[in-house]
Amino acid sequence: MISAWLVILVTLGVASSSVGSTFRDEFTIPGTDAQHAIDLLEARFPQQNLLTTQVVLHSSSGPIDKALISTVATSVGKIHDVHLVGPPQVSANGKTVLMQVAYSAQWSDLPTNGIAQLNSATRAAREAGVRVEYGGPVADALLAKKQSGSNADAIGLLVALVILIFVFGTVVAALVPVGMAIMGIVISVSLLTVVATMFTVGTVAPVIGVMIGLGVGIDYSLLIVTRFRQNRDAGMDIQEAIEVAMATAGSAALFAGACVMISLGGLWFARIPYVSMLGFSAALFVFVMVLVSLTLLPALLGVLGHHLDRLRVFPKRHSHTDAGGGFWYRWGHAVAKYRWPCLVASLAVLLLLAWPALGLQLGFATDGDDPTSYTQRRAYDYVSEAFGPGVNSPLLITMKFAPAAKRDVAADLSAVQRILGAVKGTKGVVLAEGPLLNKTASAGVLIVIPSTEGNAPATQDLVRTLQNRVIPTATAGTPLDGNVFVGGTTAELIAVTDRISERLLWCIGFVVLAAFFLLMLVFRSILVPLKAAVMNFLSIGAAFGILVVVFQWGWGRELIGVHEMVPVVSFVPLIMFAILFGLSMDYEVFLLTRVREEYLATGDNREAVATGLAKTARVITSAAVIMISVFLVFVTNSSPTVKMLGIGLAAAVAVDATIVRLVLVPSTMELLGKANWWMPKWLDRILPRLDVDGPSELSDRSLSALATDGTFDEAAGAGSNAEG
Repeated sequence: MISAWLVILVTLGVASSSVGSTFRDEFTIPGTDAQHAIDLLEARFPQQNLLTTQVVLHSSSGPIDKALISTVATSVGKIHDVHLVGPPQVSANGKTVLMQVAYSAQWSDLPTNGIAQLNSATRAAREAGVRVEYGGPVADALLAKKQSGSNADAIGLLVALVILIFVFGTVVAALVPVGMAIMGIVISVSLLTVVATMFTVGTVAPVIGVMIGLGVGIDYSLLIVTRFRQNRDAGMDIQEAIEVAMATAGSAALFAGACVMISLGGLWFARIPYVSMLGFSAALFVFVMVLVSLTLLPALLGVLGHHLDRLRVFPKRHSHTDAGGGFWYRWGHAVAKYRWPCLVASLAVLLLLAWPALGLQLGFATDGDDPTSYTQRRAYDYVSEAFGPGVNSPLLITMKFAPAAKRDVAADLSAVQRILGAVKGTKGVVLAEGPLLNKTASAGVLIVIPSTEGNAPATQDLVRTLQNRVIPTATAGTPLDGNVFVGGTTAELIAVTDRISERLLWCIGFVVLAAFFLLMLVFRSILVPLKAAVMNFLSIGAAFGILVVVFQWGWGRELIGVHEMVPVVSFVPLIMFAILFGLSMDYEVFLLTRVREEYLATGDNREAVATGLAKTARVITSAAVIMISVFLVFVTNSSPTVKMLGIGLAAAVAVDATIVRLVLVPSTMELLGKANWWMPKWLDRILPRLDVDGPSELSDRSLSALATDGTFDEAAGAGSNAEG
């Protein structure tokens, strides 16, 4: 098994290194005005739909020499794959020059040394003391890998290793989950890189995948290794300890991973391929981590055997301490005793944290939200100061004309003039020029410059006004009625925001129903999955509220490298919901499988909750601390989107693993008593059975004996408290 994984690792590593970086941010939003514009340009006017980048020249000392501008433009135009360099735009004071560079290559064919080529072509400007900066989609794609904050994963692993040493007390045991995570991450990234040669995968996808993969990979391995060590402490030999650990903790990890993957799959309902692929990409990392935990980890445990506790750093703690009256056992009984105060207090805290989410503003990040250390940000600022913020966010109004044989030229010209006049007269439009026509005059484009930057609410309102009122009114009764669309990158991103707002309930509904059904199958209960859904909503709402407080209200954002208000990127709440609902199920499964084991053995609900909490609280809190640390490390990434995900995910896991799992769940389970495990008999008969309990501490021989003499009655929810 170990050899097979090493072969997979080497094979995928070679395959991914041969294709280079293939990730790109390319949005398609089926059925929207922006997508109609993209399709029209691709079919009839591809020259207006080429990949572009900006070359910005800036001099702080005086006007830039015209001969130098011409030299740079000529040199850039000679770069392989550059289709054309637009006429240089010179600011009023002559200190800033903007060149729009169009590439003939597709995303997958862009040269990996594209920035180096631009640096070489613009060397004359730098030698003359002129600053040269790059912006636009091509620059973003070429610089994405370089600026991805790739040290975050290494720092996350180091932090996790330190925490694991405290948890296990030995270096060897701590290295096992870290090694599993490293193996899973390398394989997942390599596999995703290969997949990106066939499908459009966003530049942020591998970062999100690594973030989620590290968290769940270490968590699942931690759970299995902990159970293995508990089994060894109980006197089992190595083989039996592995078998029981996989039958219990391994089953729980499999089910928890399935919940996360299904939740991420719910992003498909957004009907935005870019967002759906982010979900599938993250699910790929989770799938690999589950596979590694269920196959490679038991093989490694078999190899290590007695050596797992080598290099001990802290004195050994017996796994049964808490179960026999330790802190978490006493905590469980205390929560049960004061169930109503605990319930009210925890709900109050969660609702208070979630309250700011009522003011959540969705938008998207632009180059203007990047750190000033980025060339894209400096280019954005120079252009905004010299030409106005809207120049960075132009709109393309595309027009489709009838075939030449059926065309009424006079009517078309009249319609174009009506559109142009109406657009110029719209509040928020600084400039509208055109039309630019293709060679056959079957398509045309108006270029519209808004007065505000792309992610400003005013620009979003302008796009919607043009789409819904100005253009329909101007084209009514003309040959262009229904054939004019508002496009461009800004319009596409606004369309993404609108589509997510429309489809949010579909995604949430799928995720909640799928998780409810799975939990119902496993725990044979109606109320357990219902409570889980409600509690997950509360913890996720709290995370959304914290996002608003940090990124919109500005509380502490300077500490994470964000120096101005940034709208919450439209797809971040959706992705967070999918990820967090799945991760919350992890802790739900880890806790309730042990509670259910105890309940089936004793029939005492309070004792089952207290004992189950005592046996899992330490591993849940340890896993949560690791996951929180991993997520927070990714806040060092310079991308505002990644920062939002890091803060939001860390906050949600912290809330879920403390307030929800340690206070709210025990108090509600005590209040409901045996009703926790109620299910109608007719429903219980028709539903298939999934078992993630395994044999607990009982050996297979003990289970057989109990089943034979009838002292273990799962259907009745009670039985003897016999020892294995």
